[in-house]
Amino acid sequence: MLIGLILAAGASTRMGRTKALLPIGAETFVVHLARAFLAADIDDLVVVAGPAERLAVESALVDAGITARVVENPRRDEGQLSSLHVGLGLADRPGVEGVVVGLVDVPLVSTATIRAVVDAHHRTHAPLVRPAVGNRHGHPVLFARAVFEELRHADPALGAKAVVRAHDRDLVDVPVDDEGACIDIDTPADYARLIGSASGT
Repeated sequence: MLIGLILAAGASTRMGRTKALLPIGAETFVVHLARAFLAADIDDLVVVAGPAERLAVESALVDAGITARVVENPRRDEGQLSSLHVGLGLADRPGVEGVVVGLVDVPLVSTATIRAVVDAHHRTHAPLVRPAVGNRHGHPVLFARAVFEELRHADPALGAKAVVRAHDRDLVDVPVDDEGACIDIDTPADYARLIGSASGT
């Protein structure tokens, strides 16, 4: 069993409004990304949201007919790793092989890319699997159960990157042709470019 984790608890200080609820076409970032995860046959989906946004995120998913467990991170000021810990606490149970971690500010990753990451894990049983577009590494990243304790004890200043670096020799990069796996929407300018691209302007 693989659990999808969407990390959506950031304060969105650079964007100025909650990224999870930004419109992308007829949907929001979190709904768009959740649909991609579930279409990739992820067994269960957990969304980690901030205290102020949890109810709105949950409502957006329910209104879209998406089944996901939404959990609040009361310590989001401690950084992204704290959200991963909260999600891992809810996701980790007997029978879970790993977690597939996506970021709500990387909302354009395709279902095909998520499937490719999952398939690579099933083939290789690698401790970490991530998509690669050329020489760029994207999201989501699959962390196998073998590294759960490393994630739990990682240096908060370095976050999950420390675990990724520790497994540089045994992780698997999956080549994909998916720019969406690498497009990070953090600022109003990033969002304006995204909307302009979607409208063809």
